[in-house]
Amino acid sequence: MSGGTARHLISLRDVSDDDLRTIVDRGALHARGSAGGSSRALTDAVVGTYFTRTSTRTRTAFSAGALRLGAGLIPYDGAVLQTSTGETSEDTGRVLSMMLTALVARTAGNPAEMRAWAQQDRMAVINAMSADEHPTQALADLTTMSLHFGDLDGLRVLYVGEGNNTASALALALARFRDVHLELRTPPGYGLADALLDEAAAQGRRHGATIHQQHDLAGIPPDFQVVYTTRWQTTGTEKTDPAWRTLYAPFQVDAELMHHLPKAIFMHDLPAHRGEEVTAEVLEGPRSIAFAQARNKMFSAMAVLEWCHGIG
Repeated sequence: MSGGTARHLISLRDVSDDDLRTIVDRGALHARGSAGGSSRALTDAVVGTYFTRTSTRTRTAFSAGALRLGAGLIPYDGAVLQTSTGETSEDTGRVLSMMLTALVARTAGNPAEMRAWAQQDRMAVINAMSADEHPTQALADLTTMSLHFGDLDGLRVLYVGEGNNTASALALALARFRDVHLELRTPPGYGLADALLDEAAAQGRRHGATIHQQHDLAGIPPDFQVVYTTRWQTTGTEKTDPAWRTLYAPFQVDAELMHHLPKAIFMHDLPAHRGEEVTAEVLEGPRSIAFAQARNKMFSAMAVLEWCHGIG
């Protein structure tokens, strides 16, 4: 580990503006196959992956990324750690940090547990999804947008659907690029919290970026460059309102919406439920880059692992 000090990525708040751009740019370099001599930069590293919730893309991305970078890999599943028998998170982090150089974790719970693991500076802790934020998803998304458009500054992004942890991460990330506009169209009662919106807006004011949330699809300007959605049932959450699908139905991304936005590509963090948040016609259509986006998670994960190990 460069300098002997791990860098944690539990929230996008943990990275500076320069570091955010560095990770995105590095992910794009890996995707292009032009990252230079760092292809085996983590030969002496040991990465643990701890997933208590389902994961296809994120777990595989970090596992494959770590192996491609030359790191050893130790997977943990479910209740295999002694935290399930009462060991404190602080003790768990203290012990793991004596053996691992990074721990990639998905809990879909309170990030306080990850903060407890991070109370040491030898093992990087990487949030692969908590209840409030999905930071590595946003980094993969920005990498994908950067590859497609060449530059993130000035981008106009329309997010349609639930104000979930992916939407939170996108707001916190995109607000830090110059003149970006993020429009969130979310069902009533299922939007981003005011506190998160205020935080993202404050970040945006430093860069000329704007964040707007509205609870219908009325009056959408036709000049958006990206339409982004996620599945309506976020991993690890349940909706108590039995009528929630009625509220969500108008927020489906379909051919009519895409026709209204002739310059827009379509993005989805996957898994997708065709016929719910997006139609099959859009997901499989010529303007969809959802599966390229999924592949870029591996390249972005490689950039995150490098940064957390003090490279870049």
